[in-house]
Amino acid sequence: MAEAMDIHGAAFKNGSVTLMARIVGAAGVNILPADVTTVTYTVFLLDDQDPDSRTAIAGHTAVPLMAANVIFSTLQTDALWTVDTTGYNFRHVLDVSAHPAFTIAGRRYLVEFQLHPVVGQIILVRFRINVI
Repeated sequence: MAEAMDIHGAAFKNGSVTLMARIVGAAGVNILPADVTTVTYTVFLLDDQDPDSRTAIAGHTAVPLMAANVIFSTLQTDALWTVDTTGYNFRHVLDVSAHPAFTIAGRRYLVEFQLHPVVGQIILVRFRINVI
């Protein structure tokens, strides 16, 4: 069983982030756009004093995305990916032009993606963002 873990990163107050990951499905192979029917994301403000508390950010709650716009059919290796030489198959640039997402410096936020596969359970992809 794969270990559940959040991907950590940082963002400037009122800035955007480019979120990337290599996502493997239940069968142990990289997911493809055709494997996923819907993708949504929500940005939450976290409370360091209460790990169960999270507040959804207006304009960034259950936002639908096209699977083909965030999931790649082949692993990508470019200058943005510095984790390893294998690459990533998921990338989303958070659009903050109409609604800022990270408005409080010194706080932590969670960006949670829900990928609904054609077959099987929901895949959660989570990024914890420290805002500076």
